Amino acid sequence: MSKKVMSREELLKNREQLIADYKKPHRRFQRKTLLTKKEKKVLGIGKDEGRAHAKNVRINPFKVNALIRNVKGKSLDEAIAILTYSPRGASPVLIKLIRSAEANAVNNNNLNRDNLFVAELYANEGPTLKRIMPRARGSATRILKRTSHITCVLRERE
Repeated sequence: MSKKVMSREELLKNREQLIADYKKPHRRFQRKTLLTKKEKKVLGIGKDEGRAHAKNVRINPFKVNALIRNVKGKSLDEAIAILTYSPRGASPVLIKLIRSAEANAVNNNNLNRDNLFVAELYANEGPTLKRIMPRARGSATRILKRTSHITCVLRERE
């Protein structure tokens, strides 16, 4: 099952339909329509946001999500202020990630910094590092060092 590659003219002709299919909400078990990088560029999808990823961060995603709940939906300055004064290990990583997404939005997509807010922020589980530690009576056990992939999306308020 290969996907039909559309030309630029076909993309521009069916632009409204493709964008509507891409943006409509999907249920968990249904597949979202996937577009290639070229198709997204021609259709102009992703030009209204700033996006940044942090991969293989050595913090448990459960602990990162506890901070994320406080920040999601807030304006850019308010989110950075909350993270600056929160005494958690994940806050410097999240501040750096939000600042990176802000730079991407302002420099690449010409968005206004004052209207930006945290639209999406989530942490997924990354690869788990396993360390073997010696224990009593000659045995050994594994210790799981969990990592996370964190994604931040900033958008402009209307």
